[in-house]
Amino acid sequence: MSSSAPAKRALAFIFVTLLVDSVGFGIILPVLPGLIMHLTGVTVDRAATYGGLLASIYALMQFFCAPVLGNLSDHFGRRPVLLFALFALGCDYFIQGLAPSIGWLFVGRLIAGMAGASFTPAYAYVADITPPEKRAQSFGLMGAAFGIGFIVGPAIGGLLAQFGPRAPFFTAGVIALLNTSFGYFALPESLPVASRRAFHWMRANPLGTIRQVSKYPGVPWMLAALFLWQLGHQVLPNVWSFYTILKFHWSSDQVGYSLTWVGAMMALAQGVFTGKLVPWFGGERPAALAGMAAAILAYLGYALVPQGWMMYPVSLLTFIFALAYPSMNAMASHQAPANAQGELQGAVAMLYSLSAIIGPPLMTEVFGRFSSPWAPVYFPGAPFVLAAALTVGCAALFAGALRIAPAPRAATVTSGS
Repeated sequence: MSSSAPAKRALAFIFVTLLVDSVGFGIILPVLPGLIMHLTGVTVDRAATYGGLLASIYALMQFFCAPVLGNLSDHFGRRPVLLFALFALGCDYFIQGLAPSIGWLFVGRLIAGMAGASFTPAYAYVADITPPEKRAQSFGLMGAAFGIGFIVGPAIGGLLAQFGPRAPFFTAGVIALLNTSFGYFALPESLPVASRRAFHWMRANPLGTIRQVSKYPGVPWMLAALFLWQLGHQVLPNVWSFYTILKFHWSSDQVGYSLTWVGAMMALAQGVFTGKLVPWFGGERPAALAGMAAAILAYLGYALVPQGWMMYPVSLLTFIFALAYPSMNAMASHQAPANAQGELQGAVAMLYSLSAIIGPPLMTEVFGRFSSPWAPVYFPGAPFVLAAALTVGCAALFAGALRIAPAPRAATVTSGS
């Protein structure tokens, strides 16, 4: 299937699915504070606390549900699990749009976190239909879908906000349900019945999933490296706005333009250039190492530049920066058999969710400590230095993975549980 026209159409659908998911999430961001204040009657500072709790619950549910969806997709196939998650996400947006109280928003974020783990079977689908040597390119394309969605979504949400704080939720729900309907008719199954395995709850939980995928050569080291990479990456969405406002006195518009620029760079790098640069560097291993080196330089550049305009040329390192994650993910996928790709991607998604739980308070706390008037050393760029240090740790773990599994292979289908 990997070289056929149906495979290319399926890959396009998965790209659109992830794009729609991220657009739907981004649509609600501009109006969520207003809806929280409307439902609770609190001021914006208290609304931010509610918003943080809602985000944490979303990430926490993804942490627990990603391995479940991955294991279910290894048993039932990717298609039914993916379509069910998309349907649940669409219904959830309507629940949040109709929410009569703040409690219903929390219920909505619980469901959204469960359904938002749909990228687990989506990435497993991509691994099913893509030859091993092209997985880094395909994973990069999927990453571009997220980047584009987070650029387009908030812009659409801002336009819809004129119709009220609930309008973006209903729009996101309609988009998700339409995507589900399209997938029902257009998306073929990627995992043959003969390649599936039994579902076991002992494997479909965070500890069980990690224990199972740790049996594959080098994968534990690779997952640890991916976790440190994702944890360091949390500095960009969580500290960038505060840092640029404090250090460079940027306005909200300037912050927005800079985030759009970085997001567009990431989407372009992953969606267009990953497939060209990975072979140019000589494969996934050197491409991943080059991406880590570029990330370290970028983080240190962000931390040290004295003028705001310099953030833009530093961000050009994103074109190399963006190679690390899809290359590492592709290398890990080479070590797992076809009937465990969902489980493996569940582990990857679970670690991303864990980084999204730990990263925001960690990075913002470091920023607060080193930017306050009482800081022992005043250095607002400290969280970026921490991100660089985490990336150095990522590179060390990645080197360990290469020693254990020096020749990543295209895994064959194995049976058993």
